[in-house]
Amino acid sequence: MAAALAVDSEAAAAVPAAAEPRGAGDMNLRRLFKHLLMPPWLAGRAFSAEVLQRIEDAVAASEGRHRGELCVAIEPSLDLMPLLRGQSPRARAEELFSQLRVWDTAENSGVLLYVNYADHDIEIVADRSIAERVTQAQWEDICHGIEAHFRAGRFEQGMLEAVEAVADLLALHFPAAAANPNELSDRPILL
Repeated sequence: MAAALAVDSEAAAAVPAAAEPRGAGDMNLRRLFKHLLMPPWLAGRAFSAEVLQRIEDAVAASEGRHRGELCVAIEPSLDLMPLLRGQSPRARAEELFSQLRVWDTAENSGVLLYVNYADHDIEIVADRSIAERVTQAQWEDICHGIEAHFRAGRFEQGMLEAVEAVADLLALHFPAAAANPNELSDRPILL
């Protein structure tokens, strides 16, 4: 269910990442129907306006501890064309990393925490300065923690703990400085 990866902001090429679930990126009828029949309000129940506000508050608080930038994106399901192309959650996370300009930070210290609700998949995409310092195993541990909470229906707790875990890594490698501009919105994006 989980995979984490790093993206080089110049080349936008992924480094090796954890194995994806079998068939997660394949276009198959089961996956196609799962996405097309997923009502957007279902993810909205798990990530209500109140939950999104608490995630935003956690991101904002975490960014006071480090110079990194954390972006949270939650997507209920994919549209038809990406599904027909067999777009994997990993590929979608990389695409969003670019579209949301998470790579566009002064220190190349952006991190995208992406949730694909229909595929039950979590991806962490980190810019190159972070990828040089944080191991694949550390990202995977965060993803596994989120998975455990999600399986138990604790979406808010899983996301808040993930934000805290990412913040701990960023604080270790990019501790806060006197000048610490907020380069990306702290508000989670519900696509």
